[in-house]
Amino acid sequence: MSDDIAATSPEYDTSLAGDGYLGDPSVRAEWDARYADRQQLWSGRPNGALVAEVAGLVPGRVLDVGCGEGADAVWLARGGWDVTALEVSGVALERAAGHARDAGVAIRWVHAALTEAALPPASFDLVSAQYPALLRTPDAAAERALLAAVAPGGVLLLVHHAGMETQQTHDSGFDPADYVWPSMVTALLDDDWKIEVNEQRPRVAPDGGAGAHHTDDLVLRARRLRAVR
Repeated sequence: MSDDIAATSPEYDTSLAGDGYLGDPSVRAEWDARYADRQQLWSGRPNGALVAEVAGLVPGRVLDVGCGEGADAVWLARGGWDVTALEVSGVALERAAGHARDAGVAIRWVHAALTEAALPPASFDLVSAQYPALLRTPDAAAERALLAAVAPGGVLLLVHHAGMETQQTHDSGFDPADYVWPSMVTALLDDDWKIEVNEQRPRVAPDGGAGAHHTDDLVLRARRLRAVR
């Protein structure tokens, strides 16, 4: 299956991040600017909820949604997972590819927005989205793209910062109503899915990096029981 995945798009590259970005150029520019503002935006260590939830899973094919500078992707690859990592920021992907080379692991990099990536449907044993900045649309495109990527028997793991969904619009322009939150994904789950975890818990945060001030996570782990009928 991994060969089939690699053949579906020229954006899959196990060594370097591709330049043929698929998505809104303004979103790419926004995230490129955030990453370019610092030599390292995140901690460089895997997210605690991912480490905890993946511990009992047999390694297979995983999609890392919003991979950032690649800490989760590299950790998964070291653990035997066949990793495809997706990110809108080319700056972040270049850093991630460098970290993968340093670690001696092969990862497929996809330079695209989730809804534009044309990922092979129902092909990943794990879809991991750790604190993703997925834009909300009337047709729930991002939520449906997350679900569509999970193979029968596979797991969707969506983790977000607790309390952000109900915050007021920030002076910086951040409006929670613009983004996808776990409750919106949960609302789309039907009898083809089994919710294994849906809870708020204290965050196991890596030291350092942006977002370290958040203290609690919302964790949604759902298993796809069967293919779409």
